[in-house]
Amino acid sequence: MVSRLLYRDGLMLVIDKPAGLPVHRGPKGGESLEDHFDALRFGLPRRPALAHRLDRETSGCLVLGRHRKALEQLGKLFKNGKIGKTYWAVVEGTPASEEGRIDLPLARRDETRGWWMKVDPAGLPSETTWKVMGRAGDKAWLALEPVTGRTHQLRVHCAAMGWPIFGDAIYGNAPRAGGPVLHLQSREIVVPLYKNRDAIAVTAPVPEHMREMLKMCGWDGVEQPLKVGRLTQQA
Repeated sequence: MVSRLLYRDGLMLVIDKPAGLPVHRGPKGGESLEDHFDALRFGLPRRPALAHRLDRETSGCLVLGRHRKALEQLGKLFKNGKIGKTYWAVVEGTPASEEGRIDLPLARRDETRGWWMKVDPAGLPSETTWKVMGRAGDKAWLALEPVTGRTHQLRVHCAAMGWPIFGDAIYGNAPRAGGPVLHLQSREIVVPLYKNRDAIAVTAPVPEHMREMLKMCGWDGVEQPLKVGRLTQQA
């Protein structure tokens, strides 16, 4: 877990979540990311806790608060839309334009499974901006920015536009089992945590399972240096 640490200061940690591991234990039990948070105390009496969530299948930047006050502060920033989030995705299909905005309200498809979403005119307002970063045949590499933060928003929005995310077994074309890993990464997160300081911007390295498709779509394979040092060594 320590090897996946991208950023650390006195209030916040950012880790690089692996694809395929849920952030917390579900009703059926099993391993979760939270099981390993004790390794991230760095001298504090309590382990950090989730400030937000990522889907089991999604990889990349995940923010943790190091104590109660930090979690309250981060929670307000997320709730008020103050935290910038950029995702990278490889989609099946090619958007007709180079960038755009998706404004489609979302609601639960089934009340018994709250994570299962659908486009619904009576649902909650949901907006995503997107930009094509590269193309190759029937695939495209997109940068996605969720303006709102609904469950599975990016996955449902991309599928509704006719270009589902590659590897999506729920809303896309991937098989339920044995298919490719979801090609969706929380690439960068920008957190205005401190007054009178620049916002903290952290970038996650591209996961191994996405590298081939991204290169096919034009990514040069070069990891840009983080806008903030890889680790700060504060308490």
